[in-house]
Amino acid sequence: MWESYKKGFKAWLQLEKSLADNSVEAYLRDIEKLTDYLQASKNLVTPAELKLKDLEKFVQWVAELGMTVASQSRIISGLRSFYSYCLMEQLVAVNPTTLLEAPKQKRHLPDTLSFEEIESIIAEIDLSKAEGGRNKAILETLYSCGLRVSELVNLRISCLYLEIGFVRVIGKGDKERLVPIGSDAIKYINIYKNQLRVHTKIKPGQEDFLFLNRRGSKLSRVMIFILLKELAKKAGIEKSISPHTFRHSFATHLVEGGADLRAVQEMLGHESITTTEIYTHLDREFLRNTLHQFHPAFK
Repeated sequence: MWESYKKGFKAWLQLEKSLADNSVEAYLRDIEKLTDYLQASKNLVTPAELKLKDLEKFVQWVAELGMTVASQSRIISGLRSFYSYCLMEQLVAVNPTTLLEAPKQKRHLPDTLSFEEIESIIAEIDLSKAEGGRNKAILETLYSCGLRVSELVNLRISCLYLEIGFVRVIGKGDKERLVPIGSDAIKYINIYKNQLRVHTKIKPGQEDFLFLNRRGSKLSRVMIFILLKELAKKAGIEKSISPHTFRHSFATHLVEGGADLRAVQEMLGHESITTTEIYTHLDREFLRNTLHQFHPAFK
C-alpha cells in the first residue's frame, strides 16, 4: 500500500522539487522509518488515516531509538514534505504535521578566545620559515574579518580592496558581501602578496587565490585546522580551537565592545539576525552594564 505513496513522493521530489538524488533518498528513508514504526505497532493505515497523535507517537519512538535531536528534526521535516505532496495530490484532506513540533535543539556555543589569547597564538608563528609570513597573514585576516574557513581559503586577489580597507567575500549560497579589514591584516597580506607569494610557482587556474600552498595551489580547509591546533598547543591554550573559534571570538568581541547587532550580522554574512544573536553570546555582566548605560530605569 505504502509503496505507491513512496513512488509518487519520489517522483514529486525529483520532478517538482528538482532535488539531488542523495536528498531524495534521505526523504524516502524518513518515510521508510514511519512505515517501519506503523508495521511494528500493527497500525499500517493510509496517510489520510494518520492523525497528529499517531505522528507524535512515531517521533517519540524515533527518540527512544537514540536518534539525536538534529536527526529527529530532519525526520519531521521529511514528514512535512511528504504531507505537502499528499495535499497536492489530494491524497489527504488535512495536513497532520501542521502542529507537529520539532524537539528543541541545544546550541553548543564554541569556546571563545580573548584578544590576548589570539595574540599569543599568532605570536607562535615562526616567521623564519618560508610559510611563516603567509600563516601570519592568514590568522590576522581570519580574526580581522571573522571569515568562515571556506571563505578564507577561497579569498581571491581580485576581491581585495585594501586601499579602502575592504575585502569582497563569497559566502554561503554564493552570496557576496563587503567586509572591513583591519590595518594589521592589510599590512601582513601586502607583505605576503608582494614579497613572499611572488616566489611561488603557481599552478594554472590558481593564480587569483590569495593564499597558496608550497605546490602553488589554494589551501585546504584541513590545513587551516591543523595550523591553528598546532599554534594553540604551542601557546599553551587548552581550549577546543578551530578556525570557527576565531570567527566566534571576532563576533563576541565586537558585540561586547558595543557594536550594533545588525552590523555584526552583515559582517558575518548571516541571513537571519537570530543566528547572530545566538552566535554572539553575551555574559551577564555585559548585559547588566548595557542596561545601566542605556536604560532610563537603571540610571
